[in-house]
Parts: sequence; C-alpha cells; structure tokens
Amino acid sequence: MNPTRDALSGLRIIDLTRVLAGPFCTMMLADMGAEVIKIEQPGKGDDTRHFAPFQNGESAYYMNLNRGKQGITLDLKGQGKEIFLDLVRKADVVVENFRPGTMDKLGLGYDTLKEINPKLVYAAVSGFGDSGPYRLRPGYDIIGQAMGGLMSTTGWPGGEPTRSGTAMADVLAGLSVTIGILSALRHRDQIGVGQKVDVALVDSVVASLEIITQIYLTDGRIPERIGNRYESCYPYDSFTAKDGSVVIAAANDKLWRLVCHAIEQPELAFDERFDTNAKRVERHAEIKLLIESWTRSHNVDDVVETMLAAGVPASPINTVDRLVRDPHIAGARQMFVDMEHPKAGKTKLTGCHIKLSATPAHLRSPAPQLGEHNAAVFGGLLGLTADELAQLQLDGVI
Repeated sequence: MNPTRDALSGLRIIDLTRVLAGPFCTMMLADMGAEVIKIEQPGKGDDTRHFAPFQNGESAYYMNLNRGKQGITLDLKGQGKEIFLDLVRKADVVVENFRPGTMDKLGLGYDTLKEINPKLVYAAVSGFGDSGPYRLRPGYDIIGQAMGGLMSTTGWPGGEPTRSGTAMADVLAGLSVTIGILSALRHRDQIGVGQKVDVALVDSVVASLEIITQIYLTDGRIPERIGNRYESCYPYDSFTAKDGSVVIAAANDKLWRLVCHAIEQPELAFDERFDTNAKRVERHAEIKLLIESWTRSHNVDDVVETMLAAGVPASPINTVDRLVRDPHIAGARQMFVDMEHPKAGKTKLTGCHIKLSATPAHLRSPAPQLGEHNAAVFGGLLGLTADELAQLQLDGVI
C-alpha cells in the first residue's frame, strides 16, 4: 500500500456545478483524492459566494462545499469553448447541473464531448432529469422535496406539509450522482468507454421514501404526517424531557419490556393493551403519555443514559451547539475539521462522512478564490503562456 496515494488519486474532474447538489458531489470526490477543477463564471463565480453566513467577507456556505478544489474562471462561449474542449480531452469526468439542454445549446453536450474523449464520464444533475415531460422545469431543493413526496409526509398530524430542515433533495442528489460517477468509472475501467450519468433531485427524493411509497403501493393507503413516530413499531418516537427532547427506539417486544423497567413501570410489560407491537402501534398516544410521565421529570442526558444502560436504543435530539461539541461525532469521528483559509482565517468545516481504512478521505485545501488557479491550470495543464492568459483575461474569456 502506498500511504501517499488516495482512493481517487489520478482522476481529473471538470466541475461546472454551482450551489449545492453538484458541489456536494465534487466535494466528496475531492476529499477522496480526485483532482477537481471548478469552472466559474468570470467576474461573478458560483452564486453561493454571496450566500450567508460570512466570515471575514467569505461565504462559509461556499467554503464548506468547495474545499479541496482548484478554481478557474472561463466563459464557455467563443474562445472559451475551445479551451473547455481542451480541458475535456484531459479529463476523466465532467459534472454539470444546468437545466437539461443548456450544454447542448452551447455545443458542449455529452454527444459532442464523447466524440473528443470516448472515455469521458459525463454526469448531469437537474431537477427532473434529462428525460420525461418535466425535464425543462426549473428544479430547486424545495421543489424536489415537494414533488418527490417527502414534504407530504413530514410534519405533524393536521399541520402543513414541511420541508426537511436541511436541503435533503440536493444532498440526496449529490450523493446519488457520486455513486453514479463511481459506477460509470468502474465500468469504463473494464471496457474503456465512458457514459452519461443522469440524476434528478425528484428521483433521488422518491428513492429515499422507501416504506412510504410501499404503504400506498401495497395497501392503497396514502401515508399521512405522523410527527416523529414510526408507522411500523412503537415506542419509536421523540419524547419530551425536562430540558429538551430525546428519541427512544424500541422496535420489538424485548425492547419494550426493557423500556418498561427503565421508566419504573415494569407492570406495563404484561399489560394486555400493549403486549404486542401491533397493539402498541395502535395505542401509541397512550404509550407516549406513559413514557413522558417519566421523561418529563428527568434531564435529556439522564434519560438517554438510563435507556442505554437498560439496553434500549436512545439518543438526545441534538441542537447544533451540542452536535459540534459531541465527543463521538466531532471528536472521534472528526465530523468537524479546522482549516485555515487565506482570507477567512481559521474556519471549521464539515468533515467527510465516508471513512476508508487504507485511503482515508480528508480536507486537502481551502476553497479557491475566484480564478485562483487560472495560471496553474491553463498554463500548467494546457500550456498557455502568461501573455496569452493576460489577453484572455482582458477579453473576458477567463
């Protein structure tokens, strides 16, 4: 094993993506060792450069999603188109998240690019994908969550459909296109030919629904909003404590008996109203009251410790301030990592959640300034001279 070699060493990714779904994908590829060259619009850059929160004038949103990448600027029209094609000739992967058809209009769609680089893997992320009657509709995270059905089942009975607290449609699509790219690269390594990877935000959300869609497809029943509980077992829910909320996940009869002992009501384990999972699901409201008669008199950490000591799966519902200080998540699992940025100073970014034993992913370099690597990429990779670069900048090409 070569300790200096990363899992994706030797892969060159041309990244045309912006905002979240695409950058989340290329961020993971960069963390795992791929060379990611991010192309941004001259003079403006990725929209997220202007998204709060800011640290010393630098967007933390942008810094988190674009660490480890080389940043160049390039107008894909006119002379910039030819420069882009030169980059594609030297690339393994192109990733874009424009509306379907945009790259074709520029003369840079997959059918064109595969002719100049047959080994190229071309990955496209969009709201609705590159086929079907909705393909040209604009797609944003909230649209993906709404159209994909997630919002309809998120929230409380009688309440409004609710967006997940984070941009789950974008993140799911980012994860999905990463899997698609790695699959296509595996296939390319076997037969020597690339392919197109087409991922939609809406499809990614639909795939994540799992049991929700199966309830309707099997029983013909439209799942409703049920808060934090689970349809298939109980107690599997959130419960109020003195200083916050906890989750208790007792998914079978044995765990239910352990819960009864933990809350100092062992007789409930033999109560005929609750002695099967089906009965507990049906009488979930009664059980929640019984459990909360105990949890409300204890602090969150005490509830969790008591449940875990009894052998019952449980956890606090962490607020973010607790999360970033958690000794397991932030400490042992390194999910929050310090990084020095030339303008923002010392920053703390989200670490890579994929842990590889032989080739661990890590944060390699801070997010680039706009056009920071123009000379390195256009000069070092394509052989353009300093005078040529100066003229390209003067002409607004880079």
